[in-house]
Amino acid sequence: MSLKNNKSLGQHWLKNREILNEIAALAGGGKLCVEIGPGLGFLTSSLLKRFEKVIAVEFDARLAENLPKSFPGKNLEVVNGDILKYDFSVLNESYVVAGNIPYYITSPIIEKVLTAKNLPQRVVLLIQKEVAERILSDKETVLSLFVKNRAYVTAGPVVLKGEFTPPPKVDSQVIVMEPIKDGPLVADKVFELIQRGFLAPRKKLIHNLAGLKSREELFAIFDELSISPDARPGDLHLEEWNKLYQKIYS
Repeated sequence: MSLKNNKSLGQHWLKNREILNEIAALAGGGKLCVEIGPGLGFLTSSLLKRFEKVIAVEFDARLAENLPKSFPGKNLEVVNGDILKYDFSVLNESYVVAGNIPYYITSPIIEKVLTAKNLPQRVVLLIQKEVAERILSDKETVLSLFVKNRAYVTAGPVVLKGEFTPPPKVDSQVIVMEPIKDGPLVADKVFELIQRGFLAPRKKLIHNLAGLKSREELFAIFDELSISPDARPGDLHLEEWNKLYQKIYS
């Protein structure tokens, strides 16, 4: 059976044991870890040393079939399926999510895990460095606002592209998300306003919101909230968007 990487699935193997152990350490430990895209099992090995059980969700059937052979006698459950279709509600105990995930589905995976009905205790993902920086930056995007609305996020180590086989075109970085158990900080309806504001992210926000209120009313609201009329969508943080929503729709 060929276990070469499948480029169409964004498979890049990280084999540096020190980095893998560091990722597993950030995941913590406990009873259960759900690993996204275990591949050849390099991170799986480190996770099995810290968790009583690992459920590894692998989309590639050939890898899913091979993985248990690498860990005889270990409490490893391999699920051959799409993580975006995985039902986290079947888990009846606290769990952690970890994984080296394909760049092309980073946002859907983050949305999936942070909107689960039974939220994980922690989410540790190795993602494209540029995306990690956008999530962590004070210059906001729809994704960064979504994450910060639902989790406390911190930066983990940067992993250079040369550490992967085959090497991707860009470096990676670990992010650690601690889901907010009491629910999102602002209501989902606020994100309808955020998404409207980001339809033209380089334009002045006040122009993007035209039609919601008169020009004079929008300028007055911005002035009341101490938001510059020249502000772009990325200049506003979550609480500012919330206040803006309340003023526009009050």
